[in-house]
Amino acid sequence: MGTETEPTVRLHWMNRPAAEAAGLTWGIPWREGELQRDEQLKLFHAESGRQLPLQSWPTAFWPDGSVKWSAHAAVAEGDAAGYTVTKGSPSAGSSSVAVEETDTEIRIDTGVMQCVFGKRGRDPLISLSRDGAVQCSGGRLISLKETRSGENGASMVKEEPFSCRILHAVVEQSGPVRAVVKIDGIHLQEKGTREWLPFSMRIYVYAGQHTLRMVHSFHYDGDPRQDFIKGLGFRFSIPMNGPLHNRHVRLAGDCGMFSESPKTLHTRRTKGKYRELFERQTLGEAVTFDDSEEDRYFASLLEDSAVWADFKLVQRSSEHYVIWKRTQEDCCWLKSAEGRRSGGLAYIGGEGGGLAAGLRHLWEKYPAGLSISDTASETAQLTVWFWSPDGEAMDLRHYDTNTHVESSYEGAVELRATPYGIANTSELTLWCMSRTPTQEQLSNMRQELAAPPMLACRPDYYHQARAFGLWSLPDRSTPAKARLESRLDGIIAFYLAEVEQRKWYGFWDYGDFMHSYDPVRHVWNYDLGGCAWQNTELAPNMWLWIMYLRTGRADIFRLAEAMTRHTSEVDVYHFGEYAGLGSRHNVVHWGCGCKEARIAMAGLHRYYYYLTADERVGDLMDEVKDADFTTVNLDPMRAYFPKDEHPTHIRIGPDWAAFSSNWMTRWERFEDTAYRDKIWKGIESVKRANFGLISGPTYGYDPTTSELTPLGDDNWGRHLAICMGAPQVWFELAGMLKDREWERLMAEFGLFYLLPQEEKIRRTGGAISSGRFDHPVLSIAMVAYGAFYAQDETTAKEAWKVLLQNPFARIDLQRDSIAVMETGGRREIEWINTNEAAQWSLNTIISLELIDKWLPETVLEAVK
Repeated sequence: MGTETEPTVRLHWMNRPAAEAAGLTWGIPWREGELQRDEQLKLFHAESGRQLPLQSWPTAFWPDGSVKWSAHAAVAEGDAAGYTVTKGSPSAGSSSVAVEETDTEIRIDTGVMQCVFGKRGRDPLISLSRDGAVQCSGGRLISLKETRSGENGASMVKEEPFSCRILHAVVEQSGPVRAVVKIDGIHLQEKGTREWLPFSMRIYVYAGQHTLRMVHSFHYDGDPRQDFIKGLGFRFSIPMNGPLHNRHVRLAGDCGMFSESPKTLHTRRTKGKYRELFERQTLGEAVTFDDSEEDRYFASLLEDSAVWADFKLVQRSSEHYVIWKRTQEDCCWLKSAEGRRSGGLAYIGGEGGGLAAGLRHLWEKYPAGLSISDTASETAQLTVWFWSPDGEAMDLRHYDTNTHVESSYEGAVELRATPYGIANTSELTLWCMSRTPTQEQLSNMRQELAAPPMLACRPDYYHQARAFGLWSLPDRSTPAKARLESRLDGIIAFYLAEVEQRKWYGFWDYGDFMHSYDPVRHVWNYDLGGCAWQNTELAPNMWLWIMYLRTGRADIFRLAEAMTRHTSEVDVYHFGEYAGLGSRHNVVHWGCGCKEARIAMAGLHRYYYYLTADERVGDLMDEVKDADFTTVNLDPMRAYFPKDEHPTHIRIGPDWAAFSSNWMTRWERFEDTAYRDKIWKGIESVKRANFGLISGPTYGYDPTTSELTPLGDDNWGRHLAICMGAPQVWFELAGMLKDREWERLMAEFGLFYLLPQEEKIRRTGGAISSGRFDHPVLSIAMVAYGAFYAQDETTAKEAWKVLLQNPFARIDLQRDSIAVMETGGRREIEWINTNEAAQWSLNTIISLELIDKWLPETVLEAVK
């Protein structure tokens, strides 16, 4: 299994497979020079030492050409305690993925399941077969567009059906363990020529597996005043074989399964052996009758009983779903069951098998649903509704026709509240079944849908590899450190509980946090301009991901994953006037007139990409590589600097910091040195400034040359330069550039920030005299870096003083929260705000890594 000199990476389960084995993908970081691009890797069962097939590829490189991050695919067994990766030749498995292409189709065989995907036409999925039997005979995206009109007090609503048209299909990976197909297309009016709602989807299959995973993203390109999406989903066709009573419908409720048939054996005469047959039917077993008089009579009862052709589950809110069924289109829907939160899983099949489909986060991203129709015909339809047509149509209009800058902390006088160019991503899983799944199998599907199996490195390995820069491992070796660790855990616990307590759910909201709290109404500021949804303000994504890296906790991973999915899609413009920018915090996610690079920057999302190799997030990171050019059309500093000889004006942070994260990511992923050179151009400009990073922070900027032109040493926005993720980006970037001068400039900034104003004036000869060094707690990452760099005890103690005097250090959020009886006992912290929760946590974590030796022994008194 390798010599002592070879790197050995130990992997543990973050989520185990519920079944015997599952296909999965994960990422591993490497120290510079540790793994060369031509070196192979192999995977071992940690206990038995048995080798398993492994597919590997690099996802990022160090400047010396060695691998910085690698991605891996395997079919792993759930009973294993863990796995080990080391250098060596991967083993060949008993089965592998086989891929064939023609001009019109892509064919993939996993050894168990055969898939055919379309490269043109309207069906991305042409067929799924298992053991030679077709279990799915087609799958296409569908949507409903609602148009509203009114006259003389009468209102009219028109619904138009759309299906999809494939524009491009490509095989991105072809095995041996994993195959990936990407399909891009657009929705096409079924009775007309209009096209809208571009989509992109990836399909993943693994060797020897009968499951298929889809990641579907759609983009909004309509007019929100008249183009309302009534429904959006994926519809699958399933051949039906056998008599109606041997066809089975399954819909996942809160804990169990709604288990019925188009023709149940339940009649008023279902007694004795027929009750036993009914029980077997409900379990999914095939039932047969003989030619006896008794069976002929019971068969006549079945012939007389109703045929239930259609079923649907509708999740209208995070707190309620209903299951309905009907006999035919002209008849009513009969309420069959209801509950709180659906498991998001459906199955339809007959003799010889069928198809199960699951929508991840169905109840969290309501209104969603599942429908099964035409079960009595030769071909049934199973539709996974990302947005259920049984809910209200999507309303993407803004909440007002004016902006409210002074009263409500909105960011710009201009009203730029447009959803044109935003996106949303959903995840589906299909199971190609050769028979009706058992209750245990359905339970396993449900479990893996909610928490997909995943392998991960241990926190100490991530830390040793310096994955994502500077951060500390939990350390409770002293009372002072233990108290800070308790506070860090307490903040996470508070937000985990708050997501549920405040119901931060919904198709366009799930994953985001809110900004600040209103203790009078005992609610977050959901309706107060820039105090509502957070939209990545002050880098909460980075806080959650760093907390995951240092703890390895699955619940934190899922919290960070949901935020990444949301903020990288909904809060960002993927095309159009603001492409590459995102919207500042607001009541509506796309509502603020401030469209800035920091919201969309790759630095927020690369954690998820490198840990999971998620290709969709990879696409999104590459989308923003040239976001600096968009600022020419929308100057981020237009309110403070009029048009002049500079194409645009940007701050060293958050603007240039965001650009540098985009460029660093492009450089390390594709070894594209043009983007490395853009970073160098900016750094050289800063080096020429009178006081390095301390100058500015706003510069004139030309994206064609990447030059920053000084506009003075003491202009607007200094605290924003270092609280939107800049330290996290720059510290990691320093490890790649190895430029001592850049490191010195960062350290000087940190050493300068907390100085008394008189000392700032003295050191700069009066050039920096405005006192624009606001919000000291936001600066501490840079201050700690400066103190560590210079081994400056005085500055380090000042940094700790700022952190320890902050309410997040002094107050136990669980012990000191207040139960508000008029809200049903909901607990609250009156002063809570996500800005400081994220920044205090990030800065404390970095300080524990860099300046822990100067942590005062009196911290226990300070935080009481």
